[in-house]
Amino acid sequence: MKHILLLEDDISLIDGLKYTLEKNGFSLDIAQTTEEACNYLDCGSAYDLLLLDVTLPDGTGFDVCTRVRAKGNQVPIIFLTASDEEMNIIRGLDSGGDDYITKPFKLGELLSRIRALLRRAGLVPVQEESIIHCGDLRIDYHKNRVFLKDKSLDLTAAEYRLLCLFLRNSNQVLSRSQILNELWDNKGSFVDDNTLSVYIRRLREKIEADPSHPSHLITVRGFGYQWKEK
Repeated sequence: MKHILLLEDDISLIDGLKYTLEKNGFSLDIAQTTEEACNYLDCGSAYDLLLLDVTLPDGTGFDVCTRVRAKGNQVPIIFLTASDEEMNIIRGLDSGGDDYITKPFKLGELLSRIRALLRRAGLVPVQEESIIHCGDLRIDYHKNRVFLKDKSLDLTAAEYRLLCLFLRNSNQVLSRSQILNELWDNKGSFVDDNTLSVYIRRLREKIEADPSHPSHLITVRGFGYQWKEK
């Protein structure tokens, strides 16, 4: 049984989430403030996923996420937010989140995102080698770490999966729908296309010498993206 920590202060939403998650085989701890959430996390409970509301009486879900990541905990994190503005997406990614869902949302959609993240949290890329090199980039699949010119890169879980996907399909053009299908859900229909654009831009900022004129992660207009090996 997968163990989830829910941080949410809306009682009506809590009731619906508790019923749905427990009915679908998840165990649940519920916090209504960031302080309560941090107490759960500090007491040593091991969680398979965190569901964090963004706006709480005593802070934000971003604060909790930042604290979790600062301790090296890579548990999958989904933000529950009332806004899908790009600024909030970026802030969520900056704090180390993996996904977000905008209120109001369908509980079935949330379940699909939870299951997708849990599936991918335990996946190891299908590679014979544990380490792969691509120019100045080096990926250690066993340790889930990426190095650029032997300097470790600070990537979110989603950025790491995205980079691995491109390297596994080097020199092939991948459509946006292919990328979304691979990274999130088998249909990808519920993923805001703008989120992928944010991931791409942020990944370029971390791996490209000139993110405005990328030499590896290329946009193929009208179709998708391509990873070019030099």
